Amino acid sequence: MASALTLFLEPSYPKPSISLSPSGGVSLGGAVSVWCRGQHRGMRFVLNKEGRHFPPVDPSGLVAVFPISNVRWEDGGSYSCSYHSRSGSAAASSPSDPVELAVRDPSLPRPSISLIPTGVTAPGADVTIRCRGQRRDVRFFLHKAGDLNPPRHMDPAGDGAEFHIPTVGRQDGGSYSCSYRPPSEPFVSSQPSDPVQLVVAGESGPLAPPCLTSHIIAGASAAAAGLLLLLLVAFLCFRKSRASKCPTQQGKG
Repeated sequence: MASALTLFLEPSYPKPSISLSPSGGVSLGGAVSVWCRGQHRGMRFVLNKEGRHFPPVDPSGLVAVFPISNVRWEDGGSYSCSYHSRSGSAAASSPSDPVELAVRDPSLPRPSISLIPTGVTAPGADVTIRCRGQRRDVRFFLHKAGDLNPPRHMDPAGDGAEFHIPTVGRQDGGSYSCSYRPPSEPFVSSQPSDPVQLVVAGESGPLAPPCLTSHIIAGASAAAAGLLLLLLVAFLCFRKSRASKCPTQQGKG
């Protein structure tokens, strides 16, 4: 009776987080890893997907990695993970938030991407990332390189989508691309667009354009050369004045 009461009162663990690497989708035959992170060591992690069974993983730390190689169409879908103690305790975590794995279809035309405004962006400005495809009524996804969070998505009525980033900060800088998925195949994705770079000026001042930077470097080099020339002339004059004084000093001796 006491043991049953103990199991009943034992609290569950906090739910883990889940992410994909790479996060922007994977091509047929490619490889992807599902990362699950808990808050307790000594746990057994379980990866869940409808219609698929994965062997549990017992990591030495807080993170369990489930690799998926030679990706097939049926690997696309929604994944979640949970963990429980290896000791046989009844306590277990709640499932993580789901993450979606999309498989890229090479037959879907690649979308385009652009930034508004272009060039170096000042902190605090508003930026719009525009994605445009060749199909209408598809769901667009915005990907940022290195970001493990789920990509932002939009369901526009036409053939394009606009993602707004208000009050840009330095953390928003980076490489962005976009993709889209047909509504009838939610886990099938187009190839990603070519990347576009969002450059946010530093707080100490705006970043100089490449042409201006080259002028600054050239000016600094010329100034340094002029300073070295002045120092050389001063040294030669000093040597010459010392040489002219030497005979007089020897005569006095």
